[in-house]
Amino acid sequence: MKTISILGSTGSIGTSALDIVRQHPDEFKVFGLSAGSNVLLLAKQALEFRPKVIHIADETKADDLRKIVPDQKIKIVAGDKNIYSVFDKPEVDLVVLAITGIAALKPLIKAIDLYKNIALANKEAIVAAGEIVREKAKEKGVKIFPVDSEHSAIWQCLECAKGNPIKRVLLTASGGAFRNKNLEELKNVTPEEAIFHPRWKMGKKITVDSGTLMNKGLELIEAMKLFDLPFQKIEVLVHPQSIIHSAIEFLDGSVMAQMGPTDMRLPIQYALTYPKRIINNVPALDFIKLRELTFERPKFDNFPCLNLAFKAAELGGTAPAILNAANEVAVRSFLAGKIRFTDIPVIVEAILNNGKIEKVKSVEQILKVSDEAKLSAERKINQLLTDN
Repeated sequence: MKTISILGSTGSIGTSALDIVRQHPDEFKVFGLSAGSNVLLLAKQALEFRPKVIHIADETKADDLRKIVPDQKIKIVAGDKNIYSVFDKPEVDLVVLAITGIAALKPLIKAIDLYKNIALANKEAIVAAGEIVREKAKEKGVKIFPVDSEHSAIWQCLECAKGNPIKRVLLTASGGAFRNKNLEELKNVTPEEAIFHPRWKMGKKITVDSGTLMNKGLELIEAMKLFDLPFQKIEVLVHPQSIIHSAIEFLDGSVMAQMGPTDMRLPIQYALTYPKRIINNVPALDFIKLRELTFERPKFDNFPCLNLAFKAAELGGTAPAILNAANEVAVRSFLAGKIRFTDIPVIVEAILNNGKIEKVKSVEQILKVSDEAKLSAERKINQLLTDN
């Protein structure tokens, strides 16, 4: 039996992970749960799974949480600094990291320092500081199991490759909700439209990123850093059906792909159960009903965020951290109704072009660079609002 802790337990990845635990109580035990501010759902999870520790990042919600969860056997902690209590005990085998944004970087590093294996559902920490994370994990003998469906697919294919060199990685993309819209139509996309995805149920930020194709750009950089690949070996391929989650091509031209239904519980479960596979209640892939699998090249002109990610990948160093930070601010402003959908790449490009690119040296450096890029993005947004 594995003892796990989940950071981001009330989000889509966290709730799916707990659904897997619910199905397999003989396989998993929950030690700790952490959430941002969703008191009611966190309390409900705590009462069902009886963890030893629960954490709420929003300190103003701590008293409300204590009223709903009066059980003295469940320790309640609050505030960013106390998140480590959720996983810092020896009995924790695996940390499910499902916090969004660069805020996940410090908990990720701490978990590795504590020799905890990681089921990783956060891409921003790897995009910004993947070199540091990979080296530290290697030093500590910690395994990082990707949870994103695309990176899980690449990981599974590379496992089967048994060390044979590969020619390229085919990183698939659904194309998002707006792949058939032209530039003029994209100017009028609303936040309500942008948080709907035709294939996947995800959080708001990642769904907007899917619509701009920034998500695929971040995944490109993540794949580079997780699997130590040059970006030239990674090709983005739009695959609207989202059945092939990614593939690798060998030197002899053979292609190995990982396929499955569009259900995040599959890659989450494999990260939790690795190296074994167990039964689940995810509907099986019906090849008769599939009818067709189609592929197309990304429309770079309509979705410049993908180009910007390739540029950041080529620049290297702190460029991906700057890209990611600027995008976080731009997406947040779009969701708040301050800027247009098509303003997102304009803001990101301005901050990336003006950012000082340095060699990655430390977590502190990355966090400082990210903070500076966020401030620059906020100033750029204020400038746009003033001009308009």
